[in-house]
Amino acid sequence: MRRFSWRAGQRHRPGLGYSTSTGRLHGFESLAERRFLLMLDFVPGTREVLSQPFTLRFTAAGRRMEHVPDFAVLLDDGVLVADVRPGGRGKRTDVVKFAATARAARATGWSYVMVAGWHPGAVDVLEASGRCRRPMQDPLGFQDRLLAAASAGPTRLSALVATTEVPAMARTHLLHLIWHRRLAVDLSHPLTDASWIHLIRVRS
Repeated sequence: MRRFSWRAGQRHRPGLGYSTSTGRLHGFESLAERRFLLMLDFVPGTREVLSQPFTLRFTAAGRRMEHVPDFAVLLDDGVLVADVRPGGRGKRTDVVKFAATARAARATGWSYVMVAGWHPGAVDVLEASGRCRRPMQDPLGFQDRLLAAASAGPTRLSALVATTEVPAMARTHLLHLIWHRRLAVDLSHPLTDASWIHLIRVRS
């Protein structure tokens, strides 16, 4: 509904973020919105993302107002409308706009969320694994060996990559497997060599 802009001195940092879920780039206006796009890409069932999808016009206390939500997300089970305001940033009138958007979303059978922040551990893990989310070639079979080693039970990250001949390369494939939910790690803690890695068993 409006173009992304950038001016010297402003806090916004617009750009384009790639999504493996949709296979294309999506616009964002801040680093917080870029992070939200990354989180969406990790969530199963994300089919489409629209940046600044529509303008909501309404009247509150006799005053005409309008609001453009940050994102509309098409999920397998419905539509999610989202605004991103980390740390409670924003004006007092934003609260009215968020409430009106939530009400309009409910009237259409959609969901609404105002994103105020993320768990630090989850951010660290997903940003690290997100760098390795694109399709990867694996001529040396690192991924199969990591999955086989993890099938014996929870294993420390350092011990798991040490089961291969080139642990440094195995780390990249391990992050790829975490992103694609073949391996799991506790998102509430930072990702370190001491992190426990679990195999996600795929049901046949």
